[in-house]
Amino acid sequence: MPADTAELSAAHPLQACWNLQLSGLGADALQAALDCALFDHLDAFTRAADLAQRLTLDAHSTELILEVLWSLALLERDPQQPTHYRNLPVAAQHLNSGARDYCGDALAFRHRVMRQTGSQLGDYLRNGVSRIDSTPSASGLAWANAARLQIAQEQRAVTGEVACALLERLPEFRQVQRLLDLGGGPGLVAIAMAKALPDLHGVVFDYPETAAVAADNIYQAGLQQRLSAQGGDLNTDDIGSGFDLIWCSSVLHFVDDLPASLNRLHGALRPGGLLVCCQAEVPRERQAAAQVLPYYLHMRLQGRHVLDEGELAVHLQQVGFCGVQQLTGLRFPVTPVNAVIARRAQG
Repeated sequence: MPADTAELSAAHPLQACWNLQLSGLGADALQAALDCALFDHLDAFTRAADLAQRLTLDAHSTELILEVLWSLALLERDPQQPTHYRNLPVAAQHLNSGARDYCGDALAFRHRVMRQTGSQLGDYLRNGVSRIDSTPSASGLAWANAARLQIAQEQRAVTGEVACALLERLPEFRQVQRLLDLGGGPGLVAIAMAKALPDLHGVVFDYPETAAVAADNIYQAGLQQRLSAQGGDLNTDDIGSGFDLIWCSSVLHFVDDLPASLNRLHGALRPGGLLVCCQAEVPRERQAAAQVLPYYLHMRLQGRHVLDEGELAVHLQQVGFCGVQQLTGLRFPVTPVNAVIARRAQG
Protein backbone atom coordinates (compact mmCIF):
# COMPACT_ATOMS: atom_id res chain seq x y z
CA MET A 1 0.00 0.00 0.00
CA PRO A 2 1.41 3.46 -0.84
CA ALA A 3 2.80 5.40 2.11
CA ASP A 4 1.18 8.66 1.03
CA THR A 5 -2.49 8.60 2.09
CA ALA A 6 -3.14 12.36 1.89
CA GLU A 7 -5.59 11.90 -0.98
CA LEU A 8 -7.58 9.41 1.09
CA SER A 9 -7.82 11.74 4.11
CA ALA A 10 -8.71 14.91 2.19
CA ALA A 11 -12.15 16.26 3.06
CA HIS A 12 -14.96 15.19 0.76
CA PRO A 13 -16.93 18.05 -0.88
CA LEU A 14 -19.97 16.92 1.10
CA GLN A 15 -18.19 17.48 4.42
CA ALA A 16 -19.56 21.03 4.65
CA CYS A 17 -23.11 19.62 4.47
CA TRP A 18 -22.32 16.95 7.03
CA ASN A 19 -20.86 19.58 9.35
CA LEU A 20 -24.14 21.50 9.20
CA GLN A 21 -26.04 18.41 10.31
CA LEU A 22 -23.52 17.64 13.04
CA SER A 23 -23.73 21.18 14.41
CA GLY A 24 -27.50 20.78 14.74
CA LEU A 25 -27.04 17.64 16.82
CA GLY A 26 -24.43 19.41 18.93
CA ALA A 27 -26.97 22.18 19.65
CA ASP A 28 -29.47 19.50 20.70
CA ALA A 29 -26.89 17.99 23.07
CA LEU A 30 -26.28 21.39 24.64
CA GLN A 31 -30.02 21.92 25.09
CA ALA A 32 -30.45 18.50 26.71
CA ALA A 33 -27.61 19.29 29.12
CA LEU A 34 -29.21 22.63 30.04
CA ASP A 35 -32.61 21.00 30.53
CA CYS A 36 -31.04 18.53 32.99
CA ALA A 37 -28.86 21.22 34.67
CA LEU A 38 -25.70 19.18 34.08
CA PHE A 39 -23.45 22.24 34.20
CA ASP A 40 -24.73 23.15 37.69
CA HIS A 41 -22.98 20.07 39.09
CA LEU A 42 -19.66 20.19 37.26
CA ASP A 43 -17.69 22.88 39.10
CA ALA A 44 -15.20 20.16 40.11
CA PHE A 45 -14.17 16.98 38.33
CA THR A 46 -17.11 14.61 38.65
CA ARG A 47 -17.52 11.03 37.51
CA ALA A 48 -20.23 10.59 34.92
CA ALA A 49 -21.84 7.76 36.90
CA ASP A 50 -21.97 9.89 40.06
CA LEU A 51 -23.56 12.78 38.16
CA ALA A 52 -26.15 10.43 36.69
CA GLN A 53 -27.00 9.06 40.12
CA ARG A 54 -27.28 12.56 41.63
CA LEU A 55 -29.68 13.72 38.89
CA THR A 56 -31.52 10.41 38.40
CA LEU A 57 -30.31 10.02 34.83
CA ASP A 58 -29.23 7.00 32.80
CA ALA A 59 -25.53 6.43 33.56
CA HIS A 60 -24.50 5.22 30.10
CA SER A 61 -26.29 8.04 28.26
CA THR A 62 -24.90 10.62 30.69
CA GLU A 63 -21.35 9.49 30.04
CA LEU A 64 -21.78 9.69 26.28
CA ILE A 65 -23.44 13.14 26.40
CA LEU A 66 -20.65 14.45 28.64
CA GLU A 67 -18.13 13.15 26.12
CA VAL A 68 -19.92 15.03 23.33
CA LEU A 69 -19.89 18.24 25.44
CA TRP A 70 -16.17 17.71 26.02
CA SER A 71 -15.65 17.44 22.26
CA LEU A 72 -17.56 20.73 21.84
CA ALA A 73 -15.09 22.52 24.16
CA LEU A 74 -17.64 23.06 26.93
CA LEU A 75 -16.19 20.55 29.40
CA GLU A 76 -12.72 19.50 30.49
CA ARG A 77 -11.85 15.81 30.95
CA ASP A 78 -9.43 14.54 33.56
CA PRO A 79 -6.65 12.85 31.52
CA GLN A 80 -5.96 10.41 34.38
CA GLN A 81 -9.63 9.54 34.91
CA PRO A 82 -11.33 9.94 31.52
CA THR A 83 -14.85 9.50 32.89
CA HIS A 84 -14.41 12.58 35.12
CA TYR A 85 -15.52 15.95 33.71
CA ARG A 86 -15.78 19.56 34.87
CA ASN A 87 -16.86 22.86 33.36
CA LEU A 88 -14.49 24.82 31.19
CA PRO A 89 -14.64 28.61 31.82
CA VAL A 90 -17.32 29.26 29.20
CA ALA A 91 -19.63 26.74 30.86
CA ALA A 92 -18.82 27.93 34.37
CA GLN A 93 -19.56 31.54 33.45
CA HIS A 94 -22.58 31.15 31.17
CA LEU A 95 -24.13 27.66 31.52
CA ASN A 96 -24.20 27.17 35.31
CA SER A 97 -27.53 28.61 36.49
CA GLY A 98 -25.86 30.02 39.60
CA ALA A 99 -23.44 32.20 37.63
CA ARG A 100 -23.99 35.95 37.32
CA ASP A 101 -23.74 35.79 33.52
CA TYR A 102 -25.91 32.69 33.10
CA CYS A 103 -27.41 32.54 29.59
CA GLY A 104 -29.10 29.15 29.63
CA ASP A 105 -32.62 30.53 29.21
CA ALA A 106 -31.49 32.76 26.35
CA LEU A 107 -29.81 29.81 24.64
CA ALA A 108 -32.91 27.68 25.11
CA PHE A 109 -35.09 30.39 23.58
CA ARG A 110 -32.79 30.82 20.56
CA HIS A 111 -32.60 27.04 20.11
CA ARG A 112 -36.37 26.69 20.16
CA VAL A 113 -36.92 29.53 17.68
CA MET A 114 -34.30 28.27 15.24
CA ARG A 115 -35.51 24.68 15.42
CA GLN A 116 -39.10 25.82 14.84
CA THR A 117 -38.07 27.94 11.87
CA GLY A 118 -36.04 25.11 10.37
CA SER A 119 -38.91 22.66 10.65
CA GLN A 120 -41.18 25.03 8.68
CA LEU A 121 -38.88 25.97 5.81
CA GLY A 122 -40.38 23.45 3.41
CA ASP A 123 -43.84 24.89 4.00
CA TYR A 124 -42.49 28.43 3.64
CA LEU A 125 -40.97 27.52 0.28
CA ARG A 126 -44.29 26.23 -1.00
CA ASN A 127 -46.72 28.68 0.58
CA GLY A 128 -44.83 31.73 1.82
CA VAL A 129 -45.01 33.15 5.35
CA SER A 130 -48.05 34.67 6.99
CA ARG A 131 -47.46 38.12 8.43
CA ILE A 132 -47.36 38.02 12.22
CA ASP A 133 -49.65 40.08 14.43
CA SER A 134 -47.72 43.30 14.94
CA THR A 135 -50.25 45.11 17.14
CA PRO A 136 -48.69 46.79 20.18
CA SER A 137 -50.59 44.57 22.62
CA ALA A 138 -49.37 41.32 21.07
CA SER A 139 -45.79 42.53 20.55
CA GLY A 140 -45.65 44.21 23.95
CA LEU A 141 -46.55 41.10 25.91
CA ALA A 142 -44.06 38.99 23.96
CA TRP A 143 -41.24 41.48 24.40
CA ALA A 144 -41.99 41.90 28.11
CA ASN A 145 -41.71 38.15 28.66
CA ALA A 146 -38.45 38.09 26.71
CA ALA A 147 -37.09 41.12 28.55
CA ARG A 148 -37.58 39.49 31.94
CA LEU A 149 -35.45 36.50 31.05
CA GLN A 150 -33.50 35.87 27.87
CA ILE A 151 -32.88 39.47 26.74
CA ALA A 152 -31.84 40.39 30.29
CA GLN A 153 -29.38 37.51 30.36
CA GLU A 154 -27.85 38.58 27.05
CA GLN A 155 -27.69 42.27 27.98
CA ARG A 156 -25.98 41.38 31.25
CA ALA A 157 -23.50 38.94 29.72
CA VAL A 158 -22.81 40.51 26.32
CA THR A 159 -24.57 43.64 25.11
CA GLY A 160 -23.96 45.97 28.06
CA GLU A 161 -20.22 45.39 27.99
CA VAL A 162 -20.00 45.83 24.20
CA ALA A 163 -22.14 48.99 24.29
CA CYS A 164 -19.99 50.70 26.91
CA ALA A 165 -16.73 49.64 25.24
CA LEU A 166 -17.98 50.99 21.90
CA LEU A 167 -19.27 54.29 23.28
CA GLU A 168 -16.13 54.96 25.32
CA ARG A 169 -14.21 55.11 22.04
CA LEU A 170 -16.32 58.06 20.85
CA PRO A 171 -15.03 61.54 21.74
CA GLU A 172 -18.54 62.77 22.63
CA PHE A 173 -19.32 60.03 25.14
CA ARG A 174 -17.92 61.68 28.28
CA GLN A 175 -20.05 64.76 27.62
CA VAL A 176 -23.31 62.86 27.21
CA GLN A 177 -25.94 63.90 29.76
CA ARG A 178 -29.28 62.94 28.16
CA LEU A 179 -29.74 59.40 26.85
CA LEU A 180 -32.56 57.69 24.97
CA ASP A 181 -32.24 53.90 25.01
CA LEU A 182 -34.69 53.12 22.23
CA GLY A 183 -36.24 49.68 22.41
CA GLY A 184 -34.09 49.10 25.47
CA GLY A 185 -35.90 46.02 26.74
CA PRO A 186 -34.95 45.33 30.36
CA GLY A 187 -32.88 48.53 30.49
CA LEU A 188 -29.60 46.91 31.53
CA VAL A 189 -27.62 48.71 28.79
CA ALA A 190 -28.88 52.10 30.02
CA ILE A 191 -28.05 51.05 33.58
CA ALA A 192 -24.50 50.12 32.52
CA MET A 193 -24.10 53.50 30.80
CA ALA A 194 -25.41 55.34 33.86
CA LYS A 195 -22.89 53.56 36.05
CA ALA A 196 -20.12 54.61 33.66
CA LEU A 197 -21.28 58.27 33.49
CA PRO A 198 -22.26 59.77 36.87
CA ASP A 199 -23.94 62.80 35.24
CA LEU A 200 -26.04 60.77 32.79
CA HIS A 201 -29.84 60.95 32.88
CA GLY A 202 -31.91 58.93 30.47
CA VAL A 203 -35.06 57.22 29.31
CA VAL A 204 -35.59 53.60 28.31
CA PHE A 205 -38.34 53.53 25.66
CA ASP A 206 -40.18 50.32 24.82
CA TYR A 207 -43.66 48.84 24.71
CA PRO A 208 -45.52 49.64 27.98
CA GLU A 209 -45.30 46.09 29.33
CA THR A 210 -41.57 45.95 28.62
CA ALA A 211 -41.01 49.45 30.04
CA ALA A 212 -42.44 48.14 33.32
CA VAL A 213 -39.69 45.49 33.37
CA ALA A 214 -37.06 48.18 32.75
CA ALA A 215 -38.54 50.38 35.50
CA ASP A 216 -38.19 47.53 37.98
CA ASN A 217 -34.56 46.92 37.00
CA ILE A 218 -33.82 50.65 37.30
CA TYR A 219 -35.33 50.63 40.79
CA GLN A 220 -33.33 47.55 41.77
CA ALA A 221 -30.15 49.32 40.59
CA GLY A 222 -31.00 52.39 42.70
CA LEU A 223 -30.94 54.66 39.63
CA GLN A 224 -34.56 55.87 39.62
CA GLN A 225 -33.39 59.46 40.19
CA ARG A 226 -31.44 59.40 36.92
CA LEU A 227 -33.19 56.87 34.69
CA SER A 228 -36.83 56.31 33.84
CA ALA A 229 -38.83 53.99 31.60
CA GLN A 230 -41.40 55.20 29.07
CA GLY A 231 -43.96 52.96 27.42
CA GLY A 232 -45.10 53.53 23.86
CA ASP A 233 -44.92 52.51 20.22
CA LEU A 234 -41.98 53.84 18.21
CA ASN A 235 -44.12 53.92 15.08
CA THR A 236 -46.72 56.29 16.48
CA ASP A 237 -45.84 57.76 19.88
CA ASP A 238 -43.69 60.70 20.97
CA ILE A 239 -40.18 59.53 21.93
CA GLY A 240 -39.02 62.88 23.32
CA SER A 241 -36.37 65.33 22.13
CA GLY A 242 -33.15 67.08 23.05
CA PHE A 243 -31.12 63.91 23.59
CA ASP A 244 -27.32 63.93 23.46
CA LEU A 245 -27.24 60.21 22.62
CA ILE A 246 -29.75 57.75 21.19
CA TRP A 247 -28.73 54.10 21.59
CA CYS A 248 -30.72 51.88 19.22
CA SER A 249 -29.92 48.17 19.27
CA SER A 250 -31.67 45.72 16.89
CA VAL A 251 -34.80 47.90 16.86
CA LEU A 252 -35.02 49.15 13.28
CA HIS A 253 -35.78 45.66 11.99
CA PHE A 254 -39.29 46.07 13.40
CA VAL A 255 -40.39 49.59 12.45
CA ASP A 256 -43.19 50.05 9.93
CA ASP A 257 -41.62 52.85 7.88
CA LEU A 258 -37.82 52.97 8.08
CA PRO A 259 -37.21 56.46 6.57
CA ALA A 260 -39.98 57.95 8.72
CA SER A 261 -38.51 56.37 11.86
CA LEU A 262 -35.02 57.65 11.03
CA ASN A 263 -36.48 61.12 10.56
CA ARG A 264 -38.01 60.88 14.02
CA LEU A 265 -34.66 59.86 15.52
CA HIS A 266 -32.99 62.81 13.80
CA GLY A 267 -35.57 65.14 15.29
CA ALA A 268 -35.18 63.66 18.78
CA LEU A 269 -31.48 64.56 18.94
CA ARG A 270 -30.22 67.97 19.95
CA PRO A 271 -27.98 69.69 17.36
CA GLY A 272 -24.65 67.88 17.54
CA GLY A 273 -26.28 64.85 19.14
CA LEU A 274 -25.17 61.29 18.48
CA LEU A 275 -27.09 58.27 17.16
CA VAL A 276 -25.59 54.80 17.57
CA CYS A 277 -27.46 51.98 15.81
CA CYS A 278 -26.27 48.41 16.34
CA GLN A 279 -27.96 45.80 14.21
CA ALA A 280 -27.17 43.03 11.79
CA GLU A 281 -26.75 43.77 8.11
CA VAL A 282 -26.08 41.19 5.40
CA PRO A 283 -22.33 41.17 4.68
CA ARG A 284 -21.02 41.12 1.11
CA GLU A 285 -18.44 38.44 1.85
CA ARG A 286 -19.80 34.89 1.87
CA GLN A 287 -18.18 33.57 5.03
CA ALA A 288 -19.32 36.58 7.04
CA ALA A 289 -22.80 36.33 5.52
CA ALA A 290 -23.03 32.73 6.71
CA GLN A 291 -22.97 34.00 10.29
CA VAL A 292 -25.93 36.33 9.67
CA LEU A 293 -28.24 34.89 7.03
CA PRO A 294 -29.42 31.69 8.79
CA TYR A 295 -30.50 33.48 11.96
CA TYR A 296 -32.24 36.34 10.18
CA LEU A 297 -33.91 34.15 7.55
CA HIS A 298 -37.23 34.02 9.39
CA MET A 299 -37.24 37.76 9.95
CA ARG A 300 -36.56 38.38 6.27
CA LEU A 301 -39.29 35.95 5.26
CA GLN A 302 -41.69 38.03 7.37
CA GLY A 303 -40.68 41.16 5.48
CA ARG A 304 -38.73 42.77 8.32
CA HIS A 305 -35.94 45.26 7.63
CA VAL A 306 -32.67 43.32 7.38
CA LEU A 307 -30.54 45.61 5.26
CA ASP A 308 -27.48 44.94 3.15
CA GLU A 309 -24.12 46.02 4.53
CA GLY A 310 -23.79 49.80 4.30
CA GLU A 311 -27.46 50.38 3.47
CA LEU A 312 -28.39 51.85 6.87
CA ALA A 313 -25.59 54.40 6.58
CA VAL A 314 -27.00 55.54 3.25
CA HIS A 315 -30.50 55.89 4.73
CA LEU A 316 -29.14 57.98 7.60
CA GLN A 317 -27.36 60.34 5.22
CA GLN A 318 -30.53 60.69 3.15
CA VAL A 319 -32.54 61.93 6.14
CA GLY A 320 -29.92 64.50 7.11
CA PHE A 321 -27.45 62.82 9.45
CA CYS A 322 -23.79 63.76 9.01
CA GLY A 323 -20.43 62.32 10.05
CA VAL A 324 -21.72 58.78 9.47
CA GLN A 325 -19.28 56.01 10.45
CA GLN A 326 -19.64 52.24 10.37
CA LEU A 327 -17.94 49.50 12.35
CA THR A 328 -18.52 45.92 11.24
CA GLY A 329 -18.53 42.59 13.00
CA LEU A 330 -19.16 43.64 16.62
CA ARG A 331 -19.79 40.71 18.94
CA PHE A 332 -23.46 40.48 19.89
CA PRO A 333 -25.71 37.60 20.89
CA VAL A 334 -25.98 34.91 18.19
CA THR A 335 -24.57 36.90 15.23
CA PRO A 336 -22.19 39.82 14.74
CA VAL A 337 -23.73 43.25 14.13
CA ASN A 338 -22.64 46.49 12.52
CA ALA A 339 -22.52 49.71 14.51
CA VAL A 340 -23.55 52.75 12.50
CA ILE A 341 -22.68 56.02 14.19
CA ALA A 342 -24.23 59.25 12.96
CA ARG A 343 -24.61 62.82 14.13
CA ARG A 344 -27.16 65.57 13.84
CA ALA A 345 -25.48 68.67 12.39
CA GLN A 346 -24.81 71.64 14.67
CA GLY A 347 -27.21 74.51 14.19
